Amino acid sequence: MIPAAFTYHRPTSVPEAISLLAQLGEGCRTLAGGHSLIPMMKLRLATPEHLVDLAGIAELKGIRTDADDIVVGAMTTQHDLIASELLSTRIPLLRETSLVIADPQVRYVGTLGGNVANGDPGNDMPAVMMCLDASYHVESQTGKRCIAARDFYKGAYLTALEAGEIVTEIRIPLPPAGHGYAYEKLKRKIGDYATAAAAVILSLGGGKVVSCSIGLTNVAERPLWAEEAAKILTGSVLDAGTVKKAVAAAEAITSPANDARGPTHYRTKMAGVMLTRALARARERAGT
Repeated sequence: MIPAAFTYHRPTSVPEAISLLAQLGEGCRTLAGGHSLIPMMKLRLATPEHLVDLAGIAELKGIRTDADDIVVGAMTTQHDLIASELLSTRIPLLRETSLVIADPQVRYVGTLGGNVANGDPGNDMPAVMMCLDASYHVESQTGKRCIAARDFYKGAYLTALEAGEIVTEIRIPLPPAGHGYAYEKLKRKIGDYATAAAAVILSLGGGKVVSCSIGLTNVAERPLWAEEAAKILTGSVLDAGTVKKAVAAAEAITSPANDARGPTHYRTKMAGVMLTRALARARERAGT
């Protein structure tokens, strides 16, 4: 289908973009990669009167270090994440996740900011950001603020972003040296959303889990941070019994839709399977 008529705007700076958002009001939507918004517009599920394209804002692109954090501009593409030597070395979980998002054509245009900001429960990066304890820096005409990824998602397409705000950068604390990581994703075909997926970051000391964090994708109306499951694993040797208890705790917080990807019970169990696989692979990768 053809989208409804709209006026196109292409700002070249963040102040210009937020000024447009304030001026144009509720009938305005921002465009990042467009892979969620444009299909919705074609189906007339979204009918913005104005479209503000952020692709022309150079300051929203790039990857850098800042003290103990990695900072990624919101308009940095998934392809850029894959190609980054800095991320491959310091936060390889991001590269691993980007490689299973959609297909190469989408990854050349799709952005990290767009993936995390629109609240689509099927997007892969939100759960990974929660797992990594990332934060989103947002700006509007009223100022700047920082929102933890773990506090950002409220429901399907419902986030903590307020009217007139845009995500400008994503700040990620560097995981400890020698950490283990994995993102396991079950999908029906290449390019599909996850039936269920799990992200894991952990570190080991003396053969035991010193720290652990778990994120779950597309098994609820929002991404999930499985805090209780991670607490169960911390201090353990990742023995089968403890892993089973942690998986059960993670499954207990899921509430997936009964849809074309499978019935609710199946998708819950697949979340547990993905978590079990992710824990095993993260353990293999972790240094002691």
